[in-house]
Amino acid sequence: MPKKAENIQRATVIVMLTLFLSRILGFIREMIVARVYGRNYITDSFIAAFTIPDVMFYLLVGGALSSGFMPVFNSYIANEDESGAWKAANTFITVAIIFILVFNLFGVTFARYLVPIVASGLAQNKEALILTTKLTRIMFSAVTFTVLAGLTRGVLNSYKIFTSPSLGPVLYNIGMILGALLLGKSLGIYGISIGVIVGAIMNFAVQIPDFKRVGKRFKFELDLHNEGYKRMLKLMGPAIIGLSISQVNLVVNQNIASVLDEGSITALRYANRIMLLPLGIFAMGIATTIFPVLNTQVARKEYNEFKDTLSLGLRTVMFITIPSTIGMIVLNVPIVRLLFRTGKFTESDVKVTAFALAFYSLAVVGQSAVQIITRGFYAVQDTKTPVKIGALTVLINIILNLIFVRSSKLAIGGIALSYSITSIINMLLLYKKLSEKLNGLKVSDDIKSSIKSTIASFVMGGAAFIISRVIEVKLGIDSKLVQLIDVGVSVTIAIVIYLAVAYILKMPEMDYVLGIVKKKIKRI
Repeated sequence: MPKKAENIQRATVIVMLTLFLSRILGFIREMIVARVYGRNYITDSFIAAFTIPDVMFYLLVGGALSSGFMPVFNSYIANEDESGAWKAANTFITVAIIFILVFNLFGVTFARYLVPIVASGLAQNKEALILTTKLTRIMFSAVTFTVLAGLTRGVLNSYKIFTSPSLGPVLYNIGMILGALLLGKSLGIYGISIGVIVGAIMNFAVQIPDFKRVGKRFKFELDLHNEGYKRMLKLMGPAIIGLSISQVNLVVNQNIASVLDEGSITALRYANRIMLLPLGIFAMGIATTIFPVLNTQVARKEYNEFKDTLSLGLRTVMFITIPSTIGMIVLNVPIVRLLFRTGKFTESDVKVTAFALAFYSLAVVGQSAVQIITRGFYAVQDTKTPVKIGALTVLINIILNLIFVRSSKLAIGGIALSYSITSIINMLLLYKKLSEKLNGLKVSDDIKSSIKSTIASFVMGGAAFIISRVIEVKLGIDSKLVQLIDVGVSVTIAIVIYLAVAYILKMPEMDYVLGIVKKKIKRI
């Protein structure tokens, strides 16, 4: 294996391991919420309260850092101009902190008027409006620390440091879990909300030692005429607009869910969380570790190597997410039942959430590939193309929502299906445009790999469906142990079958992924 591929693989192991732990803790958190509160307006309010702070986080951290800060910062580092890198970074970070403090003050002050924007249905219920307003104010107070964590993560990733930034989300989830367990009984849903603040602080704090080590040149300054800073702004502007457009999807979906049956926002959220598991662990892990490499290759004009790295990321993501999609579709009910049916979360709640999951699962492939492809655009410092495509797909999403949700048979599933279709369209359009921009990508290799993964996934999915149904007939579905056996045995055998078919089809991605798994096991 080439040395660069080995370095990417090694970094990916670290990131995926911590992301996996973070996602597991995230599910534990969701299970605690489901057990204590079920699926009702209280959980809908809690989820809706996250919306605006989350949007702000994604715009600044996901948009500004990925599209503007890191490509420019990395270009200085790649050309051994660390002083120039930090002169630009100092102003960028200072401006970001000032902006987010002002924004938080605005959010806390006008929280009541923001609720109808993100969940119009909740605003019609006086109790839900009051609760959502209070929770939104609490969430805003945590945003400062999540943004600080995002800024330090951007710097550390540029220096190829991934461990402490990846541990941050783990500690964030631990903070929320502790808030629920220690304060849930006495403070109700506010206990978990306080845990959000504690977790956000820990997310930032764990990165401070590494940041102090590499950031000795950091200081607060406002040199608004710095050329590097102006390049960052120029690049991040279109990306933030694009992400703003894409976040409209979230607001539209949530608003539509808020006027459906009580608890629809919660069901949509839980289905989305399960869908995000392979996306969050594998796609984000791979995207995080190849992005600095892509930036460096562009800075050095190594475009053939750039295409190889991008193709490696895409093929690996497809190898993992295509079977994940099929698996979640055929095992949607058993998975939701295992994770959430407890306490006040009933079997009927399971059915509603699983229905949404079946449609949401189709988005895994598209969303995962988009994480890789957009990094390719950002690396070549093209942030306008993703904006244009993003605007088109948001329009398509809104139209599809209006069509599908009218169907009584689809309802909440229509929201998830719209999201999935637009995710796939977004992926295809981005890939086509990036290929045109770079005079071709490794299209043949990418298509062949995806076809082979699809064939292996359908064989795997059929086996998983049969195994799960046999277990349910023989053992029932009531106890957690039986539910664990159902999902555990079905998934384990499915993975073995998938890898066997992949081996028969001679897929090189299997060796790469197994290499990652082996290194994970050695680290445990």
